[in-house]
Amino acid sequence: MSVKINCLNPIAACGMELLPDTYEVTDNFAEADAVLVRSASMHDLELSDSLLAVARAGAGVNNIPLDKCAEKGIVVFNTPGANANGVKELVVAALLMASRDLVGGYNWVKDNAAEADITKMVEKQKKNYAGNEILGKKLGVIGLGAIGAKVANVALKLGMQVYGYDPYVSVDAAWGLSKDVKHITNVEDIYRDCDYITVHVPALDSTKGMINADAFAMMKDGVKILNFARDVLVNDEDMKAALDSGKVAKYMTDFPNPAIAGYKNVVAFPHLGASTAESEDNCAVMACKEIKAYINNGNIKNSVNYPNVNMGECSDVARVTICHKNIPNMLTQFTGVFAKKGGNVSGMISKAKGDYAYSILDIGVEPTADDIAELSAIEGVVKVRVIK
Repeated sequence: MSVKINCLNPIAACGMELLPDTYEVTDNFAEADAVLVRSASMHDLELSDSLLAVARAGAGVNNIPLDKCAEKGIVVFNTPGANANGVKELVVAALLMASRDLVGGYNWVKDNAAEADITKMVEKQKKNYAGNEILGKKLGVIGLGAIGAKVANVALKLGMQVYGYDPYVSVDAAWGLSKDVKHITNVEDIYRDCDYITVHVPALDSTKGMINADAFAMMKDGVKILNFARDVLVNDEDMKAALDSGKVAKYMTDFPNPAIAGYKNVVAFPHLGASTAESEDNCAVMACKEIKAYINNGNIKNSVNYPNVNMGECSDVARVTICHKNIPNMLTQFTGVFAKKGGNVSGMISKAKGDYAYSILDIGVEPTADDIAELSAIEGVVKVRVIK
């Protein structure tokens, strides 16, 4: 089985090396069976009928047309947690920088480096850059996924009181979260009580602009806000007003834009969160493993538009995988195609995610072109594939 794979961005060699010799890198997007991407936008690209999968080497997938892919039976993967440590370390650095005016102090030294009496000047100037210690302070972590949980755990070790809010926390994240994190069921309690607030949620309709004037009105005066998740989570105009009034003492973010870049008491980084060699390697390895598992065995892990399904390796003559709409009576129709020719279904699994579902059937006969055509003609079926 020859597989053509297209890389829209450079992908670390440690990931590409995991792909079998049967995988061939192609520069032609139109002929690719699978695509690896980091930040390149795919919204204006024509998606071919032969494209089976897209793997984003990173967590965010706003550069990929998820609905369009789902409609064509293209499974989209991301790599949750692969860059979590890199982002966590930057958030911890920002937490300390929000407490101690390291940027202001550094800039003062740089601006006065040529002064002959700088040593004496230091003693008079340092009071202008004094700050606070984080020991004993309250940190509110909104979103306890791979990154939020790591930030919460580190903050505890630094002596902070940590409050966590996430109504949708996964089982895996919960297992990795310290029992000393105080579980909060209402995000408004974090707004009211915490000295520092860090946001780690995805950009959804329900979260866009969540840090706004209404939220600021509940917060303590002099609160410090950290946003290393998505720029759209914070209403920039409301943030500037809160900075002007002193409600927010510092805003630390990884997303500079014309509204807040260079604004007073804003420290913005050029999207450095996952920009470490280790994070890029981890993302590449995970993305390539996901592609290989899906192409070779039909198994899905970390998909954002189809359900996660794992049935190991094919245990019979052939494996048929079907991307389809999440509607009733699909499995009966699938098995019926093979039952007519005496083909036993030795293994089967089907799961749904939203409007779409995914089914795997291991069967005791070799599917014919007519079988595939019959399956494809069933209303609601999006894509059929045979894995031998």
